[in-house]
Amino acid sequence: MVKQAVVIKENDSVATATVDLKKGTKVSMYIGEKELDIIINDDIPFGHKLAIKEVAIGEHVFKYSESIGKATKDIKIGDHVHIHNVESARGRGDLASE
Repeated sequence: MVKQAVVIKENDSVATATVDLKKGTKVSMYIGEKELDIIINDDIPFGHKLAIKEVAIGEHVFKYSESIGKATKDIKIGDHVHIHNVESARGRGDLASE
């Protein structure tokens, strides 16, 4: 069985798609010892992120146990997580003092 998504750390809020995922697809993955089944809400390209936890607007999105940015809108489990709903904090010189 081909892994369709991988979770790096147990406290991550996203998984990474290891194949192209179509809206409506059921994806199974493991978070530590726990199996998680998610229905995909959007088409998600290979290498992109999908939400495995609810993330409210303004909350941090975590991958590798590190914040990769903040949600610019509410993100539901199964949503595509990308620049349309996350503002990255990486490489932002204007955020250096925060």
